[in-house]
Amino acid sequence: MAFAKRIILFLAVNILVVLMLSIVLSLFNVRPYLNAYGIDYNSLMIFCLVWGMGGALISLALSKTMAKWMMGVRILDPDTSDSEQRALVSTVYTLCRQAHLQEMPEVGIYESPEPNAFATGPTKKRSLIAVSTGLLRKMNAKELEGVIAHEISHIVNGDMVTMTLIQGIVNAFVMFLARVLAFALSGLGKNRNESSSGSYLGYSLFVILFEVVFMVLGSVVVAWFSRYREFRADAGGAHLAGKEKMIAALEALQSMQRVQDPHADKPALAALKISHPGKRGWMRFFASHPPLAERIQRLKESF
Repeated sequence: MAFAKRIILFLAVNILVVLMLSIVLSLFNVRPYLNAYGIDYNSLMIFCLVWGMGGALISLALSKTMAKWMMGVRILDPDTSDSEQRALVSTVYTLCRQAHLQEMPEVGIYESPEPNAFATGPTKKRSLIAVSTGLLRKMNAKELEGVIAHEISHIVNGDMVTMTLIQGIVNAFVMFLARVLAFALSGLGKNRNESSSGSYLGYSLFVILFEVVFMVLGSVVVAWFSRYREFRADAGGAHLAGKEKMIAALEALQSMQRVQDPHADKPALAALKISHPGKRGWMRFFASHPPLAERIQRLKESF
């Protein structure tokens, strides 16, 4: 039943994205960017910006809803009679007030043996902090406070919006450069009136090839920004909860890093979590998180 709901949600989101972006393109009166005279660069730029940024922004708008569905997050009532859950909500609210957040985020729990937590949401006023049951069972109050402070720092810093804008810009550049280079190399740019169906096929294949290559390169840029925001959230968490608690939280995560839940390993949400398995060799350039040992060392050497 849950799998069917996810499929329906996935299809609904994609239909919504296509519909909304098509409407936007119509409002801008964007015509096909390939015409008898070559490429209409203005139309191409608008086309790429609308699709690159539009898709990212719609995903951001739906981020909290999708996270709840994908992870099965159960939102906690602040007035719950469960002492453990009430303590969690109280910790979140206390740290949020210290961080001067005007609106309290929703607080939720999701079932997973993996000790982890994440923050998401389209704005600071419509945010969500969710922690796994594994984290609640295995961390003490001091370590949990460090984790919560880290996630609140993500909200305060506006990291969800920042990462969305960066991904949208990368998407737009990838689409634009891929089509310009494909047009130049496919033969369509030589004499459009005499272009054969083979040239159009070549153009399409070149677009796919260049999009794959540029998206891989763009992923390196996005991953670098993601690692940077983790260091910044660690520093913010240390300011909120205290340096010792933030270090204790990261050391606890490091000691439990082997506990992974394949059922909760959603690539779309991996970058949102406080901890993610490190990558080795050249793959480290695509890692959304720095190694925990490096994060701990940087905190110990700071302020």
